[in-house]
Amino acid sequence: MNERDFFDEKQETKRASFSCPYCRERAEYDVRWLRRTKKSALPRGANEQDRARFAKSRDYMVRIDDHLACKNNRCRKRFEIPNSQSVVFI
Repeated sequence: MNERDFFDEKQETKRASFSCPYCRERAEYDVRWLRRTKKSALPRGANEQDRARFAKSRDYMVRIDDHLACKNNRCRKRFEIPNSQSVVFI
């Protein structure tokens, strides 16, 4: 079984404050995350190995956006999200 069979997926948007490395201007950005919540029951057709993986699994979030565009009208350069985790366990 695939890991996606164990989870329900939903997109979320969270606000975070970052500063552009080029123009040094700080602004609030909307960062997209994919929330994966564990299903209440194990899907049909699972073997012993799948049951063990399902028992150990827990809810988590994966960041979708890796780059942001600067909000300064004079700059507008794309930069990578600094010092932020890409996976967060809930």
